[in-house]
Amino acid sequence: MIELRGIVKRYVLGEETVLALAGVDLHIGRNEYVALIGPSGSGKSTLMNLLGCLDSPSEGHYILNGRDTSSLSEDELAAVRNREIGFVFQSFHLLPRQTALQNVMQPLVYRRMLPAERRKLAIEALTKVGLGDRLDHRPNQLSGGQRQRVAVARALVGQPSILLADEPTGNLDSRTSAEIMALFDALHAQGQTVIVVTHEPDIAAHCRRTIRVFDGRIVEDTQNPARAA
Repeated sequence: MIELRGIVKRYVLGEETVLALAGVDLHIGRNEYVALIGPSGSGKSTLMNLLGCLDSPSEGHYILNGRDTSSLSEDELAAVRNREIGFVFQSFHLLPRQTALQNVMQPLVYRRMLPAERRKLAIEALTKVGLGDRLDHRPNQLSGGQRQRVAVARALVGQPSILLADEPTGNLDSRTSAEIMALFDALHAQGQTVIVVTHEPDIAAHCRRTIRVFDGRIVEDTQNPARAA
């Protein structure tokens, strides 16, 4: 599903060039459950942005479902993001004046679906994350865990190839974090490919594979025997 070949990413900051990724090769198959872990400045966020088609490499190739995304235009990358990738962020990024149902329907607007079809899919996604009885609640009427579940439903509603979660439990207490990770566990068990970006070993321990990033390189790629099927 995902193949990175010789990925290099440089950023020019004034007169200085920063090497964020230094020749990354990586393969992630369908229905894998992967943690990207590393300290601040390791390159894991840059790697996440490339996997999510939020950025393009300076060198190398990113093949997603057989398509080389490395040289796509901004509009083409936006289309890939809308079709292939569901994002879950630490800060939820919900629209405060819209209901849970309206928030989840939002990504489908860009697919030119009829309103009835958007509503049907959004209800199914919210029901899948256990919020079928919270359709008309606004974010300020929901707990932190419920807001993150809405964000997960929004990521799932377009039936993406990849669910990409960036520090998804960073704003949650330990009990609610465990609930959200149990939800990711269940989604993976149902066939969803899940990539979790984290700096927390206990969060990475939920995943079946851990990829450790340091100084722009993959320094460790291990299977978690306790989680293996």
